[in-house]
Amino acid sequence: MIDFKPVGIAHSPWKTPGAPPFQSSFSETNGTIEIFPEYLEGLKNIEGFSHLILISHFDRAERRALTEQPLSDGDANHGIFATRHFNRPNPIGVSYVELIKVEGCLLYVRGIDLLEGTPVLDIKPYVPAFDSIPGAITGWVTDEHIGRIRETSLLAQRNLEE
Repeated sequence: MIDFKPVGIAHSPWKTPGAPPFQSSFSETNGTIEIFPEYLEGLKNIEGFSHLILISHFDRAERRALTEQPLSDGDANHGIFATRHFNRPNPIGVSYVELIKVEGCLLYVRGIDLLEGTPVLDIKPYVPAFDSIPGAITGWVTDEHIGRIRETSLLAQRNLEE
């Protein structure tokens, strides 16, 4: 058995499953990551990084499908491991956020795409030399697909602001 204990919890204005932007890179929403006191020492020197990678548990995912229609992709089903859908055998999420500031156990971030109360399993610094792969091939994910995700994410953010 694999047993993970969250290191913190996400705080965001996103309250309803399916409401957040589909990818953090298309979100301009501010939020905080509250680190639990026993992990506070782990934040040492984190303020020197402009961006962080959040590993989270999609605790409200409803099912664990092996094929899924990607969000904003018409009628086509794909294997779950060829998508970033939250309904997965192991509902683990990856978000890239901008670190705005650190105050005690709170990380203030921009680009949050997590629901309020989402458990955060781990945090890693984003290092372009490690985390960016120039020339990577995106499979079935086309420029049109990315455009639909961007539009849907911007619409969700506008609706949140109203």
